[in-house]
Amino acid sequence: QVQLVESGGGFVQAGGSLRLSCAASGSIRSVNSMGWYRQAPGKQRDLVARIMSSGSLDYADSVEGRFTISRDNAVNTVYLQMNSLKPEDTAVYYCNLVQGLAFPTYYWGKGTLVTVSA
Repeated sequence: QVQLVESGGGFVQAGGSLRLSCAASGSIRSVNSMGWYRQAPGKQRDLVARIMSSGSLDYADSVEGRFTISRDNAVNTVYLQMNSLKPEDTAVYYCNLVQGLAFPTYYWGKGTLVTVSA
């Protein structure tokens, strides 16, 4: 089992910045990817950014150039630096870890709320 704990959410004005952290613990092995998803009220959960085991990065078009995902393997933590935040970035942000390739297992954190005011 893997546990994911997010931190760093909060309230910020448009144009501001926040940094999210996600610490993974437990049986961490064969990690395929770690990343962030978000879900706004009444909408589906969508990918924000993820970092693959190879180090390659994926970003949603809506955050490209504003958000940066990074990881520290020494402490099993992934970060999401969010700059130039917009009201439409308001959502609950969930950390995600995918373990295994042939039969992947998906782990989720409980989420952290990010609210961006106009």
